[in-house]
Amino acid sequence: MRMRVALLTFSAFCFLFTGCSPKESGGQRVEYEETKKMVVDILKTDEGKKAIQDVMSDDKVKSQLVMDQKVVSSTIEQSMTSDKAKEFWEKAFKDPKFASAYARGLQQEHENLLKDLMKDPQYRAMLMEVMRDPELQKELGTLIKSKAMRDETKKIMLETMDSPLAQEKIQDILMQAAEQMQSQKKPAGGS
Repeated sequence: MRMRVALLTFSAFCFLFTGCSPKESGGQRVEYEETKKMVVDILKTDEGKKAIQDVMSDDKVKSQLVMDQKVVSSTIEQSMTSDKAKEFWEKAFKDPKFASAYARGLQQEHENLLKDLMKDPQYRAMLMEVMRDPELQKELGTLIKSKAMRDETKKIMLETMDSPLAQEKIQDILMQAAEQMQSQKKPAGGS
């Protein structure tokens, strides 16, 4: 309501001002561009800025400016699933620093999920039931000793080495080792 009153008052002022202004030569009124410039100049004044701030702080105006949840969700979904977005994410995840930061950001959520599952008595009971099964224990023993298990262990180790977190740690270790080697190469006493 305050916004409408402020805008109506402002509009009335503009119409009165332009309607009562002296006519230019040839009987023409102040042209659109001149009126626009005048309005912009008024809005740039401290009083104009304060009027805009008052209007924007009105709760009713704020509620009208809030976007519809469906529109926001739809926009995010479209921007995340577009071909450009896929290309962006593929490129971003090739950067070890970005991938590492992303993995660290989600790591806590994954840990929390697993911890919550382990606190769930029903989940724990199911897990224990599966682990106590003699048939499963026998299969696990055979599996651990098999060539397939060795190959799988090797594959897991290689995948771990491809992990952004592992790469970052390895990179840090290599940098520290290089720095230590450099400091050992420098002659002691500086001859």
